[in-house]
Amino acid sequence: MAKRLRTRRSAGFTLLEMMIVMIVMGILISIAVPIYKTSLLKSREAVLRQDLFTLRSLLSQYTLDKQKAPQSLDDLVQAGYLKIIPKDPMTNEANWEVVQEEVLLSLEQQDPGINDVHSASSATATDGTAYSTW
Repeated sequence: MAKRLRTRRSAGFTLLEMMIVMIVMGILISIAVPIYKTSLLKSREAVLRQDLFTLRSLLSQYTLDKQKAPQSLDDLVQAGYLKIIPKDPMTNEANWEVVQEEVLLSLEQQDPGINDVHSASSATATDGTAYSTW
């Protein structure tokens, strides 16, 4: 009889053991999920910074090459500086806010136009600034 009891007991887990495992898993998941969400947000912010840098650089290149500033971001695509307008990683749409000014970048420049671009998102970044001010 003692042999039979020992075999039956070692065949599976008790309810207490299963509950302890579930509680430990719950604690680990509650720690991991916020860290995962923060890392996703920071990676989207890094993509936004890179996209803004690239768009601003292309605006300057276009203006200096063509002697006039682009009137829209589509001008960059039509001139071959971009294949497509990238999506804003914060809004997931290609809805960048452009800044048009009457400032000329060089003496040879003929027409003013877009000289800066910002995110269309009204959300706040992890550093406390608005994405639209980057």
